[in-house]
Amino acid sequence: MAGPTVVADPEAAAGAGAEREWPSTGAAYWALTVIVLATFITFFDAVTFGMLAERIKHDFGLTDSQLGFLAGPASIICYLFVGIPLARLADIYPRKYVLAGGAAVVGLIISLGGLAQTFVQFVGSRVFLAAGGSAHAPSSYSLLADAFPPKTLTRAFALLQFGFIGGTVLGPLIGGKLVVMTATWAPYHLGPLTIRGWQWILIVMGLPGLLVGLLFLTVTEPKRMAPASDAPKVPVDAGFGRRVLTFMGLDALRAINAKPRVYYPLFGALALSAVEVFGLQFWRVPFMVRTFGWDEAQIGAALSITVLIGSLAGLLLGSVMVEWLAKRHKDANVRAAAICAAGVMVTTIAAILMATPWASIVLFGISGMFGMAGAVPQNAAVQRVAPNEMRGQVTAFYLFMFTFFGAMGSFVVGRVQDAVVGDPNQLWKALLITAGTLLPIATFLMIRAIKPYREEVERLEAAGL
Repeated sequence: MAGPTVVADPEAAAGAGAEREWPSTGAAYWALTVIVLATFITFFDAVTFGMLAERIKHDFGLTDSQLGFLAGPASIICYLFVGIPLARLADIYPRKYVLAGGAAVVGLIISLGGLAQTFVQFVGSRVFLAAGGSAHAPSSYSLLADAFPPKTLTRAFALLQFGFIGGTVLGPLIGGKLVVMTATWAPYHLGPLTIRGWQWILIVMGLPGLLVGLLFLTVTEPKRMAPASDAPKVPVDAGFGRRVLTFMGLDALRAINAKPRVYYPLFGALALSAVEVFGLQFWRVPFMVRTFGWDEAQIGAALSITVLIGSLAGLLLGSVMVEWLAKRHKDANVRAAAICAAGVMVTTIAAILMATPWASIVLFGISGMFGMAGAVPQNAAVQRVAPNEMRGQVTAFYLFMFTFFGAMGSFVVGRVQDAVVGDPNQLWKALLITAGTLLPIATFLMIRAIKPYREEVERLEAAGL
């Protein structure tokens, strides 16, 4: 394993007005390209795995509860206890090696999942898969923040979303065809192993991860910004317990808590919007079925079009809006995120109240556009103000808010439906209650973050960071 990264000439780099030495444009965009490929594999696997759900349930004899556990809670638990410590590696070691190792492990474990013979083995494969991938976002975000100057960082984060879009759009298309193609394949016996037709999809799907792991080794590791003089540091004589707590995120939590006006509104807005967004995504199909009488085929065809158009439009809107605002405001990232949060709030509530299915679908697509546009500057905002020496762990905590609270979204809507609404044919009321409660608060928190974020950016610029 490579040694910890050392900042060259930290005093000069930290000096006020010091000029940063950035990687070449080609090197920066090559790093972004490889990160996009790794992100695509992650989301393609997630979508394809979801399409295999019924096959897995049938062949392993699972209940819906077991299937739900396999798809969700195991990875959430793993992210908390493994993702945060692994994110620490991105703060002290060259990030391209962390990313290379993570991509290779993800590819290997996806393939090994195709060899699982029992439910317990399958759970183990998904838990370790989450462990292998948990350091990807913190490491990649940290690397991009040091590879692209602040003026072009938002554009880089916008392009990064192509990994997500590609995985979520091509996953149903390619994954669905693969599931149908392998449905008639007879089980293959390899010694004590029985490999079912659909398991070959996982075995083959893991191979690109190994290739991406090798591609990360060709990425140029950008020079890190020097740590701020007031950044929290682990004492030189710290004991083993103190160092373990550092890897578990203690110092990152202290850094977040040291600037509550900057971080708390951003984290709170993300958590509340994640509950609503993931809850709506899960219940959107039942809503369309119960409210308008559409079947799954009609809904899927309509959603695939609106999701693709909305995502691409959101990328363009987010990057253009931030670059335009940046000419006038130092808080452009959070200001743009607040505008987009308001757009999500208005269009989501309107979509639920529409009287026709196509009007509802179109407004859901516009809501997705604002959501994608807001995610770009919101991610860039956290990277801009997070302490460089622990940016990976701060990002990991930030993303955990999104992952954990997002996973609770479907449950929250379901509880409101059962406990408050009652009538299953009035699902729209449950969606309206949650959207009408959570999204205005999230928008308010994002607006509250504008001023402290601007002040923090001004402080960093004055320090030459």
